[in-house]
Amino acid sequence: DFDRLRFVSERADTSETLIAVEIPEKCGSFLALYKHIYPRNVTEFSYRITGDTARIFMSFQAVDSDDKERVIAGLGKSGFGTLDLGNNELAKTHGRHLAGGRAPARMTEEEVLFRFEFPERPGSLLRFLEELPSDFNVSLFHYRSHGADVGRVLVALQVPLAERAKLREYLDFLSSKGYTWTEETENEVYGSFLLEPVELNTSGRTRPHRNPPLTFSGV
Repeated sequence: DFDRLRFVSERADTSETLIAVEIPEKCGSFLALYKHIYPRNVTEFSYRITGDTARIFMSFQAVDSDDKERVIAGLGKSGFGTLDLGNNELAKTHGRHLAGGRAPARMTEEEVLFRFEFPERPGSLLRFLEELPSDFNVSLFHYRSHGADVGRVLVALQVPLAERAKLREYLDFLSSKGYTWTEETENEVYGSFLLEPVELNTSGRTRPHRNPPLTFSGV
């Protein structure tokens, strides 16, 4: 049973450190945070925009306890508010899976949602973050390493309609590097669990107004 094996692996891996981090809600913050962890292996990354300070659940594999403390201290010195959750059973068992939730409707009107898959090799996630267009704000990010050959990331980006051609160029570039992507902007799970509901209007709309999906826009 793969789910059981994954559970045992996660509970037995004492090298994994779960932390909560606060970062500025601005473009480039994800990459800056990741570079403080690299070259250590990041095994989890979970975030959803709220309109306040960005709060992230993430875990990484330190060499030893001293290495872990150096990373946490370094994050603090760089202005990232960091909380060590290694002994917090609520966080490890439940909180890490519940992080995020629904984003405010006013912040999702220009949002698009994508699933990405790429070969799971050292540095793959860093390269993925480095190639993200710097002028597109990341409003959702979820990654969890399961030791498989393929890495899977769920990402939402705030992309103005006038900038969608640039996003399409980025997606084509990723495809040329062996990454695959699927747009999920119209997925019912996205609307039901990741978007703030809005009251019915005269058109019967119950979801925030958004631009059409990129894959349907003819860009």
